[in-house]
Amino acid sequence: MHPIEQPEILKADRLTKVYKSGQTDLVLFDNLSFQVRKGEMLAIVGESGAGKSSLLHILGALDRATGGEVHCAGQELAKLTDDAAADFRNREIGFVWQFHYLLPEFTAQENVAMPLLMRGQAYGPCIEKAGTWLREVGLDSRKHHRAGELSGGEQQRVALARALVTGPQILMADEPTGDLDNKTADMVFDLVQRLHRDYRLTSLLVTHNLDFARRCDRVLRMHHGLTEEVAPGSLTS
Repeated sequence: MHPIEQPEILKADRLTKVYKSGQTDLVLFDNLSFQVRKGEMLAIVGESGAGKSSLLHILGALDRATGGEVHCAGQELAKLTDDAAADFRNREIGFVWQFHYLLPEFTAQENVAMPLLMRGQAYGPCIEKAGTWLREVGLDSRKHHRAGELSGGEQQRVALARALVTGPQILMADEPTGDLDNKTADMVFDLVQRLHRDYRLTSLLVTHNLDFARRCDRVLRMHHGLTEEVAPGSLTS
């Protein structure tokens, strides 16, 4: 029997991103087209300045392309107003960045609850759900600690719980292990993979770590404004 092919959840069509630099147009990338199927883990690799983070911002409705279209989780992103884009991000996408961006005045549990509280949901159930997610990432005993009392790896696990507490379809991570030592980075990536599998996520990861990229289902390499799909096993450190 052949496995059932999952439908696409994200499609980029002829994407272009141009920045103004004085009197000059800086073309970051041009005519990028690819798709991501539901349930895939996709790594985006390339040298610094290739446009990886900018592409992720466009795919996640944080920025707008200069040209082309993005269809993501049933929405054409260019047609969303700023308010609709913010609502879309809160519902459909969980973001993890290289820096955790935890709010220092709040506990780990309150930080994880924040996306739910921003929806206007009641404090008690939000805190309870945040506690469940902190147990999921192995931090139940640290839930009342503030960001400054947590290690780098713990802070990033809190950020991962915060990204997933809303039940998004898609996880987008931009160098989520970039600030961590090798051992901690391995642990965090193992956790990302487990949560991706257990919660049937679709995951897009920007990474310089080719060992991690090799463990993804697919790899897109960005180079000189273009993308090419390469076999994960073909990547060499």
